[in-house]
Amino acid sequence: MSDYRHGSHTTFSIHLQIVWITKYRHKVLRGEVAERVRAIVREECRKSGVDILQGHISPDHVHVMISIPPHVTISRLIQRIKGKSSYRLLAEFPQMRKRFWGRHVWARGYFCGSSGNGTDEVIKAYIAQQSHDSDDVFRIEGEASPSGDTPLGDSSGEEPRPRL
Repeated sequence: MSDYRHGSHTTFSIHLQIVWITKYRHKVLRGEVAERVRAIVREECRKSGVDILQGHISPDHVHVMISIPPHVTISRLIQRIKGKSSYRLLAEFPQMRKRFWGRHVWARGYFCGSSGNGTDEVIKAYIAQQSHDSDDVFRIEGEASPSGDTPLGDSSGEEPRPRL
């Protein structure tokens, strides 16, 4: 891939695939909650200079492919995203406090995989195939697309997708 990013003294192309799940895989990332998670993830990535190449929010997990600068530590980025989103979600959606007591919306840990130039397109295609809504880069599962497609999870006769 020829899309290199540049710093003051560096040229880089570091693409990572990151997935994290809700505590006990509770399916709560729908509607306004999912939209708020997407906004928080975007905000924290922007603050760190991280570009979101592709993203998807399912009811029980978040899956993003990012381009990260070399000075950003992956674990600190995930810590900020999960910490800020957990705090804000519990403050803004009181109904979530009953299910996620102890201030923990996300399960411990996350998956992180680096991608080579050949696999970037495969990962982007996989994430893009998961669902469709009005935002082409960072999608929320279960919402109908502007073209009127049926949201995933409905009784549309679709086969279930394989899990990562």
